[in-house]
Amino acid sequence: MNNARGWILIIGILLILGAGMFAVVNAVQQATARALQPVQDTTGAIGTQVSEVLNPTPTVLPDPITIIRDVRSLARLETVQYSIEKVITAETGQGIFGALFGDRLLFVAHGVVIAGVDLEKLGPQDLWVQDGVLYVRLPEAEIFIATLDNEKSYVYDRETGLLTKGDVNLETTARRAAEDAIEEAALEDGILDQAQQNARLYFSLLLRDLGYPEVIFVDE
Repeated sequence: MNNARGWILIIGILLILGAGMFAVVNAVQQATARALQPVQDTTGAIGTQVSEVLNPTPTVLPDPITIIRDVRSLARLETVQYSIEKVITAETGQGIFGALFGDRLLFVAHGVVIAGVDLEKLGPQDLWVQDGVLYVRLPEAEIFIATLDNEKSYVYDRETGLLTKGDVNLETTARRAAEDAIEEAALEDGILDQAQQNARLYFSLLLRDLGYPEVIFVDE
């Protein structure tokens, strides 16, 4: 009987010890997890910072101060628009040492050229009626806008020498040359003549609707 009680006591003690050990182990695991959490958070934060350094996101900060230099009323009649594509080659440092110090790029430029007549230059002396005929002297057509479409323009290829990082201003130079080339191409294609013809057609329809059945345009 005493032996049975002894075994029951021993088993009870072991159960109590086991429960205590389980509680201790569980507490240690929770404490360890709490201790490692700041380290994991710090590691994650460091990883994020490293990623931001290696792959930075551009930050654009517009100046909050706006200065309006000039305000003018415009009366421009846009009568034609050209969309032009040009391939521009820009290079520097070419020659016998081009393989070492040269820089060359091909720039594909998409541009827009808009032309028309400036109605601010049209005065009362430029419209007169004679024998029931309305005579009109329109201002000469001119180019209003000749600019690049930056969303469609891009550097197609670039080659730099082995001992140079390239000219940082070469692409800017190519873009400026592209704007000039686009305007020149439009002029060679007769954009001003087309703009003048379209302006005359527009005014002819407008003046006839105003009650002038016969309109003659003069160039003097």
